[in-house]
Amino acid sequence: MIIELPGTTTGAINKKLVELRESGGAVTLGRVLTLVVCTRDSKNSEDVIDAANEASREHPCRVIVVARGSRSEETHLDAEIRVGGDAGASEVVILRVFGELADHEASVVVPFLLPDTPVVAWWPEDAPTVPALDPVGRLAIRRITDATGADDPTATIKSRLGSYTAGDTDLAWSRITYWRALLTSALDQPPHEQILSATVSGLATEPALDILAGWLADRIDGPVRRQTGPLFVELQLSNDDRISISRPQVETTATLSRVGEPDALVALARRETRDCLAEELRRLDPDEIYEAALTGLSKVEYV
Repeated sequence: MIIELPGTTTGAINKKLVELRESGGAVTLGRVLTLVVCTRDSKNSEDVIDAANEASREHPCRVIVVARGSRSEETHLDAEIRVGGDAGASEVVILRVFGELADHEASVVVPFLLPDTPVVAWWPEDAPTVPALDPVGRLAIRRITDATGADDPTATIKSRLGSYTAGDTDLAWSRITYWRALLTSALDQPPHEQILSATVSGLATEPALDILAGWLADRIDGPVRRQTGPLFVELQLSNDDRISISRPQVETTATLSRVGEPDALVALARRETRDCLAEELRRLDPDEIYEAALTGLSKVEYV
């Protein structure tokens, strides 16, 4: 069910939410968190809402989407409430802000925060320079950004260390979860040789590969190279042994190779935004390994 409230106020929206709750159309009991999504009011807004809805099936929550419209328009607030089948396992409040309201997202959000539940903020597009100092970021214990869609993804993911505050993370990090697990699993096999160097190759515009290189650079003593080319990760081990994982850009199956052993095919599709978001919502504590990977980026050699 979708209820539209054009030209409204926060008080009127809250009144409608209460009416829905009393009529049994929506409940807040069992909501484990409040997810605040800060985005632009554009044709991509529905994709963002869909991703939040899918993630909410694992983490029942109230989703508050603040979609910034034109600052040159007359100041007003349009709202939309989605419950039931149109809201996944959540309760979605979409707030489209125009004019001066576009500069006061936090003030619009506060009336809809659920009491006694943690707040997570997500910027699927443009993120503040320092998320923890942003007015919405100050409300949250976890702040999720995404460098993938930035004009310069590599520079953007590198800049995350300078603004890092405990509780920050980026979806580029969760996009490589399966790659990290596969590499760790391969190295957990005898004879447990030392890693001498590593090479990470792929699209220049894929920050997930940059943060993967940073993670490796933080964990090994040898050089880590990041290059543009076919998608693969190769670890050079002692005694001329090598481990590599390669995958065509548009395929979902990767090849795991090791000197002296037959190749193995493994499922390794690119992760959807909704899956990465759901993973980040599983933890509300600081991610020290992500911070270490950001630190390791300074050691990566770009060739």
